[in-house]
Amino acid sequence: MEPVFKTTITKIKGKEKFEREDTLVREIKLEIYVNGEKVGAVMATPVDQEALAIGYLMSENIIEKFSDVTSLKLLNDGMQVHIESKVNEANIKKLNAEGVVISGCGKSMTANIDPEAIEAKVIKSDFSISAERLSTAMSQFYTECPLYEQTGCVHTAKLFTDEHTYFIGEDIAQHNTIDKVVGKAQMAGIDVSNAFLMVSGRLSSEMVAKAVMHQIPILASRTASTCLGLMIAEKFGLTLIGFVRGDTMNVYRHPRRINV
Repeated sequence: MEPVFKTTITKIKGKEKFEREDTLVREIKLEIYVNGEKVGAVMATPVDQEALAIGYLMSENIIEKFSDVTSLKLLNDGMQVHIESKVNEANIKKLNAEGVVISGCGKSMTANIDPEAIEAKVIKSDFSISAERLSTAMSQFYTECPLYEQTGCVHTAKLFTDEHTYFIGEDIAQHNTIDKVVGKAQMAGIDVSNAFLMVSGRLSSEMVAKAVMHQIPILASRTASTCLGLMIAEKFGLTLIGFVRGDTMNVYRHPRRINV
């Protein structure tokens, strides 16, 4: 299934009214099956579905590491991901029992919102970057983002793993973009504990919790953090940065990883 489709719209520009072709992003319900059982579904853009499923399951501590996965298949015209893997059965039950609908732009469930209930380690990575590098990366944030360039209708995440390597995730739901980039990195065998993550949307609790679950030390955005997002970052040692614009930024917590 293609992630976009073409349609004819009526365009009004000043006193002119005319028809033109437009490109819209598709939206699907992606069902995730683990060991033959459906564990959840997310509203998503049909691109990088396998990476999204892996990132999501690792975010929820259902799969510990990608090497535990023995089979990964995209079926039903891209509407289902089927995975065979060693899993944490208790966390599947926790997701079903305690999952809440998160506040992103596509309906999904997580059990990782309460700072007191998040099963994650404090991030102790001494990885750091310069403020200049962060600002430069943000100024180039929307480059090489094909779905955004075609539609202007998706959120984006970029996970920078070294000076020359980064992974892109694009989706209608901003939390899905993190799962996609982390899924891609894990599938490539890359350690994300020495990486930094940039996202297009607000730094809400579920976005911050996903970074913490994957032990990514730095998370940045052009927009602001919520109070709960800040609390999670503070507790788990995440360097959280908002309003990265030009040569300015707001480092909400743990500024030691940003050099000036």
